[in-house]
Amino acid sequence: MRTILAAMMALTLGMGGAQLRAGDTPVVVELFTSQGCSSCPSADEMLAHLGAKENVIALALHVDYWDYIGWKDKFAHSAFTKRQKGYARAFGNRSIYTPQMVVNGTADVVGNRPLEVADLVQAQAERGLPVSLDLTRSGGALSVAAPANGGLPDADVFVLRYIPSQTVDIPRGENAGKSITYTHIVTEWHDIGDWNGLDDLSLSVPISGDQPIVVLVQAKNHGPIFAAARLR
Repeated sequence: MRTILAAMMALTLGMGGAQLRAGDTPVVVELFTSQGCSSCPSADEMLAHLGAKENVIALALHVDYWDYIGWKDKFAHSAFTKRQKGYARAFGNRSIYTPQMVVNGTADVVGNRPLEVADLVQAQAERGLPVSLDLTRSGGALSVAAPANGGLPDADVFVLRYIPSQTVDIPRGENAGKSITYTHIVTEWHDIGDWNGLDDLSLSVPISGDQPIVVLVQAKNHGPIFAAARLR
């Protein structure tokens, strides 16, 4: 299964159309997943393949609503469930589910369908993001900068941290007996300010630790992502 999945992702994202190249604006792929979801491991693996590409920012957001089945996801956070519900309202979806991938905050797809995921990621790679974001870390400070763009609605500026990879043995629940490697596991999510696009964006926030840093500029109320950047 892993070999087939890897081959499918390589073919669909590496041949034909607009290929994912370093230097292009990044594509942000959020995976809503859970250690208690039997349909999620293949999506978790797919996210790992996507995240290995230089201009894909992969984010695993572990939700908590499957914890009651018999295994509590050690990475789950109610804030990520809340974010997924916000996307459901924005997209007009009646319910939330796992595995779900949201790409650039604009569209969602079932996260364990390789061809559909690849098509959506490729389409967003062709489209690009409207704003270029610059991140600089100096000691204990992170500087965030972007040029003015008056055509954009009001946006939130988020700073995220994630664990690159961790393997978990799951003794109970739907994935009982499995040892699963999770990647791009979001551990922190902070709203550091607002931006109306009329002036240059310039923010500085304290930062510590060595986990990778991601900054997103996203239209309010779970709208499109306008800009994204990462420091690893």
